Amino acid sequence: MKKILIPIGALLITHSVHAQLTPGENYIYSKTYLDYNAGGQPTKTSETVQYFDGLGRPKQVVNVKASPLGRDVVTHIEYDGYGRQTKNYLPVPQSGTQNGGIVPSALANATQPDIYGSEKIYSEKILENSPLDRIQQQIQVGNDWSSKPVQFEYGANIGNDVYQFVAPTHWENNATKSTVSISSAYEANQLYRNAVIDEDGNKTYEYKNGEGQTILLRKMLSDSEYADTYYVYNEYNQLAFVIPPKAVNQTLTDTLLDNLCYQYRYDGRNRLVEKKLPGKGWEYMVYDKADRLILSQDAVMAPQNKWLMTKYDMLGRVAYTGIINNTSSRNTLQDQMASLVIYDARHPTGFVRNGLTVYYTSVYLNVDTLLSVNYYDTYPGYGFNPSFPSTIQGEPVLPDTPTDGKSTKGFPVMTLVKNIEDDNWTKNYTYYDTRGRAVGSYSVNHLGGYTRTESKLDFAGVPQTVITKHKRLATDTERVITETFTYDQQNRMLVHKHQVDGNPEEILAQNKYNELSQLESKKVGRTITNSLQDIDYKYNIRGWLTQINDPINLGNDLFGYKIKYQTPENTNVTLSKFNGNITEVDWKTSKDGILRRYGYTYDRMNRLTSGTFQEPTATVPVNNYFDETVTYDLGGNILTLKRNERIYGTSTAGVIDNLVYTYTNGDNKLSFIDDLSQNIKGYPYNVNHNTINYDVNGNMISHLDKGISLIDYNYLNLPQKVTQNNINTINYYKADGEKLKKIYGTKVVDYLDGFQYENDILQFVPTSEGYFDFSKNSYVYNYLDHLGNIRISYSVNADLPFILSEDNYYPFGLRHAGYNTFILNPNYKYKYNGKELQESGMYDYGARMYMPDIGRWGVVDPLAETSRRLSPYNYAFDNPIRFIDPDGREATGWIKDKKTGEVSWDKNTNSQKEFNKNYKGRESSFAYVSNKNDSSKYTLPNGSGSLVMNDWVENSSEDGLIAPEITMAFIPSDKSSSSGWFQTYISNTPDYDGSEKSSIPGVLDERLDGEGLVQGSKDFTKPEYFDVPKLNTLHDTPQREYFGKKVDKGSSSAVKWNAQSSMIINGKASFTVKWGFTLFGTGTKDHKYNSPTIINPNNATKEHTNAIQYLRK
Repeated sequence: MKKILIPIGALLITHSVHAQLTPGENYIYSKTYLDYNAGGQPTKTSETVQYFDGLGRPKQVVNVKASPLGRDVVTHIEYDGYGRQTKNYLPVPQSGTQNGGIVPSALANATQPDIYGSEKIYSEKILENSPLDRIQQQIQVGNDWSSKPVQFEYGANIGNDVYQFVAPTHWENNATKSTVSISSAYEANQLYRNAVIDEDGNKTYEYKNGEGQTILLRKMLSDSEYADTYYVYNEYNQLAFVIPPKAVNQTLTDTLLDNLCYQYRYDGRNRLVEKKLPGKGWEYMVYDKADRLILSQDAVMAPQNKWLMTKYDMLGRVAYTGIINNTSSRNTLQDQMASLVIYDARHPTGFVRNGLTVYYTSVYLNVDTLLSVNYYDTYPGYGFNPSFPSTIQGEPVLPDTPTDGKSTKGFPVMTLVKNIEDDNWTKNYTYYDTRGRAVGSYSVNHLGGYTRTESKLDFAGVPQTVITKHKRLATDTERVITETFTYDQQNRMLVHKHQVDGNPEEILAQNKYNELSQLESKKVGRTITNSLQDIDYKYNIRGWLTQINDPINLGNDLFGYKIKYQTPENTNVTLSKFNGNITEVDWKTSKDGILRRYGYTYDRMNRLTSGTFQEPTATVPVNNYFDETVTYDLGGNILTLKRNERIYGTSTAGVIDNLVYTYTNGDNKLSFIDDLSQNIKGYPYNVNHNTINYDVNGNMISHLDKGISLIDYNYLNLPQKVTQNNINTINYYKADGEKLKKIYGTKVVDYLDGFQYENDILQFVPTSEGYFDFSKNSYVYNYLDHLGNIRISYSVNADLPFILSEDNYYPFGLRHAGYNTFILNPNYKYKYNGKELQESGMYDYGARMYMPDIGRWGVVDPLAETSRRLSPYNYAFDNPIRFIDPDGREATGWIKDKKTGEVSWDKNTNSQKEFNKNYKGRESSFAYVSNKNDSSKYTLPNGSGSLVMNDWVENSSEDGLIAPEITMAFIPSDKSSSSGWFQTYISNTPDYDGSEKSSIPGVLDERLDGEGLVQGSKDFTKPEYFDVPKLNTLHDTPQREYFGKKVDKGSSSAVKWNAQSSMIINGKASFTVKWGFTLFGTGTKDHKYNSPTIINPNNATKEHTNAIQYLRK
């Protein structure tokens, strides 16, 4: 390698040519090159100048031309009389650039209306007057926060205020075994007591001993009630027990410890070897001499004598994982490994397990079931390896044999992951450019197909073009997705283009940023000059998202959304919050133009206590139609949940759920629920409640109230089989937990690297703004709220945007019913938090399944130890309006990095910016579909052509709605006019003058919603309103009878009939007519409707004709 030494002086001289730095000032000038060209002069750089005062302290930071308009962004730094930096100023974009020169009046431009206006732009620390400089108050930026500081208090405990637990320890099986009891209370001044009081006066105390160990965390629920979490240490200063709030003030019996507390045991080398989480059985860990975890076992695997094993290579990298069968105890296995450093090296022949040759040695602990294999440095010589690419998008690929001293040595190059349920494998290859950056991947799926990605990176490593090639089977036609990205001078993404196969290129997003580099607006869809939607964003001085479009004045927008923190409008419902909790959310859609609102209240532990539904412009604004009210125990378990729904045809809210939760033995496992409302909607009412059962890992294995008689889990505690109402859902997973396939009835869904198939037919693939629908060959876009909930899905029809579906939610995630509940994309089942809705009514978050009707998980949190004060079944810290759970493991707030654009998750933040896709990038969706493949034909009376019914599909949605659906195609009589079939068709239909009546009264008036899509939906609660049609084929002779057939899922027992008729143009000569009704939980329909009248072809045609006339108008 050639080394070039350049004197520092030469560097400074060279830099001064390009930057106009201020003479006589002390500074450090840094430049990062963001691109490269042969001339050596970059067109994009990131330049920063840091100026220092005479004492060597930073006084100003200039980010040269860093704003979207190419202006300097300056951060002012100042000190108090003691030399302390007590004020932190927000960066201020300037009116121009001085090319790095110091700015004399850096704050002057802050008052511009498009910058900060009259807001206070610095946060301030009030420090105590002592050498300790401890902070007493933290005052945030913004005028509204000037009198709302975060306060800090320091002191010592008072007498008899804190329990003193002791944990005497003895040794058993070469591990500590402690008992716990209360010896007394701490005397006064024995513990440090620090307090943090947030902006809303919520107080948290932390007590520490002289060794710095946390003894107690206390959250004040009221002045007299608090939630205490105690940390108990043994005589070796090891954490032996954590006693959550629910267990405090109770007798510490073994049952209580097992059900509610965290217990830990250690070996002589201070390694955690046994632990027990609340509600779970004991878990065991075994290490080698190098302190690396080799074996682990949970309470389900123990009776089977199975251990999860991890083997490492000579450099400590994970080589492969698997399961071994061994009847030895943890202590015996630990004794065997105590003197061993266990590793396996690469080997030319290796060994064979589960149909795969593993090119490693197997020196100790031969694996019985192989789960995954990792290769580093060189690609193994498998016969199924794809051809090694010499270049990717014109750039050379780093080989595994050294060329000019460069190779893949030190890089991971291949991973193989087995299916848990069988011996099929997914093989993943990673390719690098000559700078060691991953630029390509090749994933051979378990069916033999592949997904291949090729990325072209610029000088700074930012992707310019990404090409994805995919096949389900090796024999399938390859699908190609091309994405291109353009950026501004600071690598903020400006344009994201997307192309599927040879289709026209689509503009997914055109981003525009304000001078603070916040996303200001985004044009979505179609072309550069003709977007489908223009979405605007607003933020407050704290950087928190406050608005998506304007719900008061939608204009051409389909969705408007406003978030309020410290400025609620209806203070009779909720009060201002300054700590990041959301007090109100307003929204409106173009579907009906009604402004809706939720007002939220919280307790002093920041747990949501109520969501009050309002329609601010209605005669009675606080109508409580969709209220949700919750109470909790000290551990965060829900005790009661009350939920309303608007009674159809009235202006009255009715209670649909009045749930009382019971926890047997006072633990965190929900035993049963009583619904005092006796209403069949929401949570299914049962006269006699059923007991919910769990396995020894704390996994819910039955919930008979919902018809779930069995849930069987794999070793990752993921549900591999769910039996509900005698119907099985079978899930297949890779050994890393990624779902591969689902079988439900006759439907088979494949999830392959984001490409989703149903019965071998490709349905859709996700995009950053929604998804591409292969069945319609069109893009579908999603409006998301601040939690990533999908609120509106829309596409384009007749060159206009139209809504496919709308979803609104109660605070804990159950969908609203009774308004705007149409669904024209039934195969896309992503709803709350952007997660897939299962047939069971649960949402799949990846690591766990969430139940929105009862607001809790059915499985213990895999990361329960990150929030020990809360129940491991708790959802989103009991604050689902502020926090989400990206993958089912830990609730977080989320932010988007202003510079890199990366979305990151941080439980301590609540600066919601933008949510583009699922956290793990997975996309999947399912709806039960059964194609009948009928081909009946009805000739229209006007002679313009014929209607041909292609398919009959049955959809069973999450609320038990069966929606039989006919998809029809129009065949014009004049074949030469087929390209203009729509114009031909409507030209032969009479104008609708309002005198004709729909065959289903009340439906036609709702047909046209202003988006260019003819679609209608109306709920009926009284049988005398109309005769429900029995759907036969559109033929003179009835072909089939489907009403009365038991559906695969009847989860709700609402007595509701839904009639819906729709026409989807979208460039295809097809439309859909569907009717549906909701069944009782038993899967049978109400006896009143056993004999519906038959709809004749003329009436069916009239329905369609009337709809067409609305579209023409």
